[in-house]
Order: sequence, then structure tokens, then C-alpha cells
Amino acid sequence: MNDIQARLTRCFAAVFPDISEHQITNASLDTVEGWDSVTAATLVTTVEEEFGIEFDADILGNLTSYESIFNYLRRTNV
Repeated sequence: MNDIQARLTRCFAAVFPDISEHQITNASLDTVEGWDSVTAATLVTTVEEEFGIEFDADILGNLTSYESIFNYLRRTNV
């Protein structure tokens, strides 16, 4: 697991403490019970704080899974 993955996994674990690490790496809006607009906002804030970034509002709708957030972070070279 690289640094981005480890840090992102910690963010997911903080927001979704009831899911395992394996479930985290496969987590999405469709697979995690309780992933709603409130937890999505909390997750975005947690990730922004962890990585010292601010997501553009126009991409927030695309950040609906661990994989999509990881890919965004990787592309932006955080």
C-alpha cells in the first residue's frame, strides 16, 4: 500500500468505522450502507484536511468511491 492509499484508507476508516480495510478499498456509494450526502460531505472534508487540498465543486459528484477518490489524488500528485 502506498502513502496515498494508506492515508485515504485512514480517512475512510474515520468516516466509516464499521467497515473493514478490505471493504474500504472496494467502497462506493452503492456498496456502503450509510454513505449519504452527510457522510459524503464528511468524507470530502476529511480527505481535504488530510491531503491539504480543496476539491473543485464540479468534480464532487464524481467522487463516489474509494477508487475514484484515489485516482483523483494520484492524478493531482498530492
